[in-house]
Amino acid sequence: MPDRLSALDASFLYLEDATTPMHVGGVAVFERPRDGFDYEQLLCLVGQRLAFLPRYRQRVLNVPGHLARPVWVDDVDFDLNYHVRRSALPGPGTDDQLYDLVARLMARPMDHERPLWEAYFIEGLAGDRVALVTKTHQSVVDGAGTVELGQLILDTMPQACEPYEDTWTPRRLPSPAQLVLDAVSEAVRRPGELVENVRDVVSDLSATAGKVTDAVGGVAAAVHRVLQPAPSGPLNRHVSGGRVFDVVRTRLEDYRKIRAEHGVTVNDIVLAAITGALREWLLSRGEGVSEATTVRALVPLAVLEPDTVEFSPAGLVNNEVEPYLVDLPVGEPSPVLRLQHISHTLRAHADSGRSVAARAMLKVGGFAPATMHALAARAAGSFSGRIFNLVVINSPGPQVPLYAGQARMTEMFPVIPLARNQALAIGVTSYHGGVYFGLNGDRKALSDVDVLAGMIEDSLEELKGASW
Repeated sequence: MPDRLSALDASFLYLEDATTPMHVGGVAVFERPRDGFDYEQLLCLVGQRLAFLPRYRQRVLNVPGHLARPVWVDDVDFDLNYHVRRSALPGPGTDDQLYDLVARLMARPMDHERPLWEAYFIEGLAGDRVALVTKTHQSVVDGAGTVELGQLILDTMPQACEPYEDTWTPRRLPSPAQLVLDAVSEAVRRPGELVENVRDVVSDLSATAGKVTDAVGGVAAAVHRVLQPAPSGPLNRHVSGGRVFDVVRTRLEDYRKIRAEHGVTVNDIVLAAITGALREWLLSRGEGVSEATTVRALVPLAVLEPDTVEFSPAGLVNNEVEPYLVDLPVGEPSPVLRLQHISHTLRAHADSGRSVAARAMLKVGGFAPATMHALAARAAGSFSGRIFNLVVINSPGPQVPLYAGQARMTEMFPVIPLARNQALAIGVTSYHGGVYFGLNGDRKALSDVDVLAGMIEDSLEELKGASW
């Protein structure tokens, strides 16, 4: 039988256009080791591990007449050099130059005639560093059979890439007649498949609201607002084709101190820091902010069904990511009250017995947040943008150094895609003592993303100094 895309996976293809590419990304920065780390070594490392990611050598093939959803087929013309690319920054190779390049790379949709992923080896970064920028379409990563590339190529010890023999042989493409025959055969068994319209299902607001009602579940503070549109404001703009990107670097030790002081979680603190920053950013733009003003965040959280917790080197098994709506209290002037409000809102998820603790996430091989950000972006992308203002995705990472080949990763920043009417998406991860924010914004609506990034740092400092 054909390997047909799920309705959700197909929706990401159908909804994609020139202004809203549906891929999730990551920016990893590495120290170049003494014996070097170059493009050829990265190419060897990726090629060696593609055997664990068969989806990365497959492309999407449409069914004639759109009688059924597209199918995954082997790319008979697969070219690793096309997917793993080389680029360089002009002197002096600053971080700002890197972020501008990331924004431009992330703004470009991928070629649907090829496997839906790309990796860029970026040289010329000051301080004898290199960067790896990855892009993976949201239709590709499912978290079990397929993980994000950034997870699979990272190890806890330096690894030299030994020469390998690529024995992969693509399967022949199915003929148009075979695609039609398979579609008709499936329609006979499931008549509804023939008339299914994925676009209508995904974009219909009432169906979307129903899905979110189920997903929010025990978060009582959000349930009664699910059917209402999100508060209007500068974060909800029809996005352009351009992007801006900036980052925030913070220390995990600061979060632990705040956690000990206030009895909250690291995720609560992350959201509170973002809330304080959004408050100041709105005020800096002259937006009206009253005590009742909120910004609604869609916060996908990892969950596991009872008695099905499994981990494997390839990723999480039997896991789900459910989107939670959290109204961030940007109108509250007190940083402590903002933090306590957010903590109370999310406590129902923590008490549900289905939440994935950070220590459990760390059992997963490689850099699991890369995969979790992809899964969370899928969850967020399946809901109407009219019911939230921005997406915030946080996933904990390992607190030990990781290596690509023999190059040590020093920091990692997620890049979360924008929905059609969202001007900002924030990805957060922790790694080796740091907590790293990646802010992906629309170039027209959020040209001052660097200002917001600085305000996140200020907001965290405010929380560090706050007490009852």
